[in-house]
Amino acid sequence: MDKAINNQSKLTKKELRQIWYRWGFTHLSSMSYEKLQAHAWAFSYIPFAEKYYKNDPEAKRRLLTRHSMFYNTEPQTGQIINGIVASMEEEIALGHNVPEELPVNIKATLMGPLAGIGDSLIQGIIVPILLSIAMGMTAGGNAIGPIFYILSYGILGPLISYISFHYGYKLGVNAIDNIIGDNVKRITDAFNVLGIMVVGGLAAGNIVLNSELEIPMGESMRSLQSVLDGIFPKILPLTMVLLAWWLVSAKQMSATKVILILTAITSVGVVIGIF
Repeated sequence: MDKAINNQSKLTKKELRQIWYRWGFTHLSSMSYEKLQAHAWAFSYIPFAEKYYKNDPEAKRRLLTRHSMFYNTEPQTGQIINGIVASMEEEIALGHNVPEELPVNIKATLMGPLAGIGDSLIQGIIVPILLSIAMGMTAGGNAIGPIFYILSYGILGPLISYISFHYGYKLGVNAIDNIIGDNVKRITDAFNVLGIMVVGGLAAGNIVLNSELEIPMGESMRSLQSVLDGIFPKILPLTMVLLAWWLVSAKQMSATKVILILTAITSVGVVIGIF
């Protein structure tokens, strides 16, 4: 394997940070249906190519070509893959017995499992928790709520990304044993259960829907809402959540259509005096 290696040293901390932040902050800046996040991958390895393949245009071309293939995963936790691949590419550049196909195979193998773990963690747990805190702060028109969310996610997201990248680089190909197979299923299942609990708690605490109807109870009239609360508290908000879930999962409706349907139901209910 012909390589003109200009620097026999390993990647420095500065060079590792370049790879990390180049992909971490540009992964969605240039996308296509054909390659999705691949453009940012190639962009992140330009400094790497200049370090190891400055005098070998063919090796540089192969490096950037293999990292221009289709790629898509959750960006923050997916940095583990970037760390693993960086360690593999370093081994290749230093002339060790690592085939050039290995980084490509690693990306193809891990991007699915990491997407499942990352989406469950970021979108299913962290984002709902931060939003629930922000919504509580915003009560009464306080502007601190959105500021809190922007700052907290702006710090937490890059922090998870940074730790994931260096964890992957440190473990190298050995990290695969901790990610794929039964381990990833257990991790994903645990995050899914926790995410469902978080979403359920948010729904119960933040969705308000009460009935204004009154029903006869003997010789007097009683509020339907008080009867429902005595049987199953917050059953109306739960019904709306289950309806939204059914529309999304069974009917494959978009979030926009579901919001419009729920808005129509509640609007009509208010007009005719049900809610």
